[in-house]
Amino acid sequence: MAAAEPLVERARAKVNLSLKVLGRRADGYHELQSLVVFAEAGDRLTLALAEELSLGLTGLFAPSLAGEKDNLVLRAARLLRERIGGSAGARMTLEKNLPVASGIGGGSADAAAALRGLARLWHADLDEPAISSLALCLGADIPVCIEPRPALMWGVGEFILRLGALPRFWLVLVNPGVALSTAAVFRELEAGPFTEMTAAPELPPMPTLDALVGWLRENGNDLEAPALRLAPAIDFALAALRASPGCRLARMSGSGATCFGIFAEESEARAAAAEISRTHPQWWVTPSRAAPEP
Repeated sequence: MAAAEPLVERARAKVNLSLKVLGRRADGYHELQSLVVFAEAGDRLTLALAEELSLGLTGLFAPSLAGEKDNLVLRAARLLRERIGGSAGARMTLEKNLPVASGIGGGSADAAAALRGLARLWHADLDEPAISSLALCLGADIPVCIEPRPALMWGVGEFILRLGALPRFWLVLVNPGVALSTAAVFRELEAGPFTEMTAAPELPPMPTLDALVGWLRENGNDLEAPALRLAPAIDFALAALRASPGCRLARMSGSGATCFGIFAEESEARAAAAEISRTHPQWWVTPSRAAPEP
């Protein structure tokens, strides 16, 4: 690839299939445990060499970021440049397709895409652990997004176990037009103090979708109840998903307000998304294959 040719990095939506809050640490951070997959739906970051660092915005949700003087993509770029030294520049364009502050890691995935893409563009001699270490300096959710494969994450995001292939399934992602502050949801949760973990978490074998859904039914999202108290519209999104033929499980992702439904078949997911979009045209709704290859 010629040096002047732009690079494109996909920033896939991060979906927390489960999310357990283990407690609040003395430093104010919360210890978590989460099973994460990535959807094909996501943002796109285009990068090209330039004299300065710059970021342009396009896409449906670009107006949500237009007022920001700084964001995670530019912060990631500056951090990487500081790490490798020099004064490299890049012209970046973010196609913002995912809703902002919606519990599917859009900003984190964008920052991870910036780190991956700029490491390639600038020929930085950094391996995945080194990039993940930089990512953790920017935010707890960013390291898991560096390599968008199914993972079990715990701690505050620093411990990540990449998983083998999960059973194939489809997601319908639904956001009822509500932006939720992660900090506000955690305040509403009022988690107790964290007790030190004695061992890394373990997952049972999940060779089938039935096995995965069965495990998920026993392992929910601890942030769903406090988020519902702050944004009752989430309940309507969950109800719409649960009423969809073929929906195996409906749940909120992350700290909300985006919810997801699990479907075995593409046709079921697309039909559900079409019906929810028809009855709720103001919502953001998209069907997407889950756990794709990077």
